Amino acid sequence: MSQPFEDLPTMLTADELVDKAFSRASRAGRAKSGFEAQQSMLMTAANIVSDNLENVVTGWPDFAELDPFYYELADAIGNVDEMRQHLSELMWASRMATDIRKEYESRLQGDVDTARKLRKQAFARLADVVEEIEPDIDALKESREELRKLPDIRPDEPTIVVAGYPNVGKSTFVNAVTRASNKTASYPFTTTEIRVGHVERDHIRYQLVDTPGLLDRPPEDRNEIESQAVSALEHAADAVLVLVDASGECGYPLADQLELRDDITSRFSAPVLTVCNKSDRSRDVEADHYMSVTEDENVDAVLAAAIEAVGYEPEFPFDE
Repeated sequence: MSQPFEDLPTMLTADELVDKAFSRASRAGRAKSGFEAQQSMLMTAANIVSDNLENVVTGWPDFAELDPFYYELADAIGNVDEMRQHLSELMWASRMATDIRKEYESRLQGDVDTARKLRKQAFARLADVVEEIEPDIDALKESREELRKLPDIRPDEPTIVVAGYPNVGKSTFVNAVTRASNKTASYPFTTTEIRVGHVERDHIRYQLVDTPGLLDRPPEDRNEIESQAVSALEHAADAVLVLVDASGECGYPLADQLELRDDITSRFSAPVLTVCNKSDRSRDVEADHYMSVTEDENVDAVLAAAIEAVGYEPEFPFDE
């Protein structure tokens, strides 16, 4: 399952939608004459408004069917309830455009001048409907831009989250074990990039997620959106490696690093392993594993321990 918001449909502004509907209608009217021209213009304009808005709504995923990881991230960015309401308003406007078309089609009778006057009334009502949902369109356009930036983390793949204070060696570890098969992406609500790497063992692909800007500082230093993003990671993680630097060269006291580790342990239901990195400089901490990425000591052993902690077993179809 890939990033569910990557292919969200492009959206016209309210003014662009009205302009498109009426310009296409004008062309359709020029192709015919008299009474038929007015009918064609009405049908074209109403259908463009209705179809465009309906296509936007159906192009968004059903939030109820999202993996909890992406649901939490979407809620952090745009508030799911509000986005649902905006989409509902667009669907209402789509139906209103169809209703206006049907109403005026039945009234377009008599001489051409009367038909033209009624068609103009219909156009004015279509423009009013689109204007009414302009705030909803604008809000969805803004959310769309942010949601499309979300990193492609696949919750259905076994996932190892790498956490710890800055400069403890998280990205160096991810780079080392994924051997440059990693990609960088950004959470829209942080200023730093996250790194998503992949490694394969026994034909199973594991994701390694490095999370600067989220799991690299105490919870009290995170804003509300970042805290919700951490909640999303709780759904994705199958194991967590918390890297600590006992030497203190990272610039943060060991006590603070262990306090962050304890917070992560209390929050995540997945197994949490404490890994002392830079063990060639100091091993003065009780940890599950000791390694030095720069010296290539025990790096593979730590990865193997993380994979074992995940305990992933692929599902195979049963023979009936």
